[in-house]
Amino acid sequence: MKSYLAYLAKRLVQFVVVVFIGVNITYVITHSTPIDPVEQSISAATSFGVTSPEAIEMMRVSLRQLYGLEGSPIEQYISFWRRVVVGDFGPSLSAFPTPVSTLIWRAMPWTVGLLLASTIMTWIIGNFIGGLAGYYRRNRFLKLLGIVSMGVHPIPYYIIAFVLLIIFGFLWPILPISGGASMNANRGDTFGFALDVLLHSVLPSLSLMAVGIGGWFMGMRSLVSNIVTEDYVTYAELGGVRPRTILTSYVMRNALGPQVTGLALQLGAIFNGAIITEQVFGYPGLGSLLISGVHAGDYSLVLGITSVSIIAVSAAVLLIDLLYPLIDPRVEAR
Repeated sequence: MKSYLAYLAKRLVQFVVVVFIGVNITYVITHSTPIDPVEQSISAATSFGVTSPEAIEMMRVSLRQLYGLEGSPIEQYISFWRRVVVGDFGPSLSAFPTPVSTLIWRAMPWTVGLLLASTIMTWIIGNFIGGLAGYYRRNRFLKLLGIVSMGVHPIPYYIIAFVLLIIFGFLWPILPISGGASMNANRGDTFGFALDVLLHSVLPSLSLMAVGIGGWFMGMRSLVSNIVTEDYVTYAELGGVRPRTILTSYVMRNALGPQVTGLALQLGAIFNGAIITEQVFGYPGLGSLLISGVHAGDYSLVLGITSVSIIAVSAAVLLIDLLYPLIDPRVEAR
């Protein structure tokens, strides 16, 4: 128990260091841009009429306080971390005066729902087929699935997205091709709205799954191919254990360790958003929000989304590090 507590403390320190360094790098990059959000906001506010110099100066002082740009660079840096600790990234420049945290919370459910479902389904299907292909190496159907998976895997997912868009949007228009839900959707009708959201997520999910399955397939097949030659598998086969039991309990269970690690990393990375896929299908997630922030020079929004992504990926790695010694007795907590 003491060794695990020491292991826990060490991993927590690593988590804090990684988040601190990652957010600092993002802060430096975003604040190195030539865009001054204060002057840009003043320019947008005064473009419709002439404003007195006194009013402009008062606006400039207020906006500098709002964006945390008062004082020296060190004072601005300290002010930034005070805000980050409480989850306040300031107001959005492109959607002023809406706070960045509000915009992120609005877009996050769309991205999490889309990528969480597609990532888990891709992981399950890819590992299941890969495990079968690694164990039943002479099965022709599984060999064909392997060829198809490996052939599709190198294709960029946005190419798949465009192909699906052409097929189901123009040649055979049976699925919605834009947005997260219909504009006239009745949110009061829970079942109807959920079904509408589900239909709008089909094409983005397929574009991600078609490419992702190949990677999990090849990884699982390689792991299983190595494990089936182990002595305990051979002994189980000679002992008359059913092939299905050998496959599930002896082979695939022992091969899932690295795949679970990869899944945790991908689940943490879903907070990046599927940027190109969301742009292609007009999906209102974090990816589309990030692109909008980059185009508008809204560094507060870009900094907020990037920081959330860094924290999420680091938390996923921390979680899998803490669970590994509890799940796999071969891993020692040191």
